[in-house]
Amino acid sequence: MIQEIQQLMRELPTESTQQAVGYPTLFTLVALGSLVPVVPTGALVSSAAVVAFHQTSPLSLLFVFLVASGAAFLGDVCLYWLGQRGVRSKNGSKWLSAITRRAAPERLAQAQEKLTDHGGTVLVLSRLIPAGRIPVMLACLLSRMPLRQFARGDIPACLAWAATYQLIGILGGSLFPEPWQGVVAAIALTLLISGAPAVWRRLRARFGPGTDGATR
Repeated sequence: MIQEIQQLMRELPTESTQQAVGYPTLFTLVALGSLVPVVPTGALVSSAAVVAFHQTSPLSLLFVFLVASGAAFLGDVCLYWLGQRGVRSKNGSKWLSAITRRAAPERLAQAQEKLTDHGGTVLVLSRLIPAGRIPVMLACLLSRMPLRQFARGDIPACLAWAATYQLIGILGGSLFPEPWQGVVAAIALTLLISGAPAVWRRLRARFGPGTDGATR
């Protein structure tokens, strides 16, 4: 498997071709991942940052940052607008239903409480906390936050998100001499970060206070 990855990296097209194809592809996938939260967008940004780190152009990393943050913002705003249509409709919408299904009741309750206490600033943290974006977005929808206000709070959130995952990619790229090694490391780290909260919640549900194991 590793030998196949090495061979694939050796056969990559020229740097200019990578950029011409890579930036539009990154934009499309990140925007799509923001609309349909099943694409691991963090891993995409980190992987793109690894490749950009090993390129000769001094602006490659800047372009990755701008493309990723812009795509994330566009996807968020589109999803929020679609969710608003569902909130205003008596019968809801498939987009609102999809957002609601992906927000666990306890996470939604926490998001609503934080939104009440901190207002739009909670959007920044929602992008940085794994699986935190959808519950906060749903809380904003249910509170009838205007699209313009949501967009204002989402701009710094997307910038901070893109910078965070790009730093993970830069770290992976600086630790390994070959780009494919940094890509593998960056993907592994981002998936670990994304999956850690879910694992922690399962462990708390199984071994936390109130379970049989805790009361014996």
